[in-house]
Amino acid sequence: MQRKLIQLVSAIGMSCLLLSACQDSFTNSSAEQAKTKSQTTMQDIPKISVQLWSVNEDLAKDFKNTMTEIASMGFTAVEFAGDFGPYENDPKGLVQFLDSLNLKVSGAHVPMRKLTADKFDETVDFYQAIGTPMILVPSDKRAEKAETINAFVTELNAVAKKMRARGIGFGFHNHDRELVPYKNSTFWDYIAENTQQDFILQLDVGWVQYAQKDPVMYVQRYPNRTVTTHYKAKYTDDVKNKKPLIGQDITDWKAVLKANIAVGGTQWLVVEQEEYPDGLTPLEAVRISKQGLDEIINELITH
Repeated sequence: MQRKLIQLVSAIGMSCLLLSACQDSFTNSSAEQAKTKSQTTMQDIPKISVQLWSVNEDLAKDFKNTMTEIASMGFTAVEFAGDFGPYENDPKGLVQFLDSLNLKVSGAHVPMRKLTADKFDETVDFYQAIGTPMILVPSDKRAEKAETINAFVTELNAVAKKMRARGIGFGFHNHDRELVPYKNSTFWDYIAENTQQDFILQLDVGWVQYAQKDPVMYVQRYPNRTVTTHYKAKYTDDVKNKKPLIGQDITDWKAVLKANIAVGGTQWLVVEQEEYPDGLTPLEAVRISKQGLDEIINELITH
């Protein structure tokens, strides 16, 4: 009887040891899975485009060579700003040219004057013919004044409805001017709160910084609406020992990128360069900012 009791106790002890080992193994495995899941991978990173206004003077002089230079920097797409070189009336030819450079169209900046009732179809037909997934209004004075903001938002919503019917995204792009106080928030917030969820809020990080606001906060405030984000290095004039180049400025780009991935619903990171320090040409400055962004992405996915 005593021998059987000893055997039973021994068996129970061994079972407990095995169960504990299994639990430890499961816990460690779950922790590893959670850690892996929390790590950012290249598959998480939105695609990278460039706003062609960055090199608008170069495009005006030599459209094809400038676009070829842009492609050589590793961009996968471009965001148009109204210059199509020799393809202004030839969307098919433009698509063929872009294809030869392995470039897509991430979006286009189009002023409201080209989206009026008499011009809407012609404008949208062209952009859809070149594969534009979204049209963004770059700026509008009516978005910056209390006496005109209501009528402007009404017009934005009317155009958004027509864009929706055409299967193309539509939204607005900020400067610092829309980030001034209005009705206990800002004009930007008023636009966001009075448009539908699918209305795209193209956040320009540089102008947000210039307005001394927090870009991460704005991405988080409007989930899944920062479908496209302008990555531009910009800051107020009192900042010293920095340069308006991505990675050499004041922005915490990793934090912005993490917010884009986790909350923004961001599909495109659009590099934009409007300042050219140290005598750099626009193309040189764009290349350096693209390299800076690549380094930030690499740091994020390897740590």
